[in-house]
Amino acid sequence: MASSAEYLEYVLDLLADVPEVITKKMMEEYLLYASGKLFGGVYDDRFLVKDTAASRSALSTREVPYDGAQEMLLVDIEDREAAAKLVSAMLPELPEPRRRRR
Repeated sequence: MASSAEYLEYVLDLLADVPEVITKKMMEEYLLYASGKLFGGVYDDRFLVKDTAASRSALSTREVPYDGAQEMLLVDIEDREAAAKLVSAMLPELPEPRRRRR
């Protein structure tokens, strides 16, 4: 099942206070980046984030985004400020993006 554009808009509204959020569509789902770092995605109309110490301290429900993928944490936060704090706390724990060679 693909994620709906309406749910993506809901997630982006929730993340409105997070600077530099961009999405990339990948096989009918959406990857979420902030400051160039992949922090989560929208899969089957579920907002999931990577498993980090910061995300584990705020969230507890683990779900698999698609067959063969690692578990991620389901975001059940509906408050913009709390969502922004969560992503901001996660970013330092995530690896820097790889530089592509030209």
